[in-house]
Amino acid sequence: MIGEKIQHFQDKHTDLARLQGQIEDYLKSDGFKTQASPPSPPSPHGTVIQAKKGGFLSAVIDADRALTILIDGEPDNFTVRTGVGKWLEHLAVAAVETLLLSELFLVVDVAETAWNVEIENKLAKKVAELVG
Repeated sequence: MIGEKIQHFQDKHTDLARLQGQIEDYLKSDGFKTQASPPSPPSPHGTVIQAKKGGFLSAVIDADRALTILIDGEPDNFTVRTGVGKWLEHLAVAAVETLLLSELFLVVDVAETAWNVEIENKLAKKVAELVG
């Protein structure tokens, strides 16, 4: 997919719930509205975070699009996938298993791709910094 970023981490002993919180805090500090799927340990499907931003992006990005982050795996072997997805109403009550059956990540057009790549790269650097 254009612009999708996948980061894989091994042997980092990372508290994934804490990482989720740190990612959400980082996005909120950058002006994003966030929502996350409910924690469901021991879910084999991870956690989904969505973030969207108003302002100039509303002219570039469809209102129903969001930066979508999937954290999946175990503390010593996990993946963080970042891309653009459909803003899912009521994500906080949706099961991750259900989300994975839908289109969590979307193919995006040129304007969205430019925004997506910039934000994904910035977020990927922050995730790598948080994981260590």
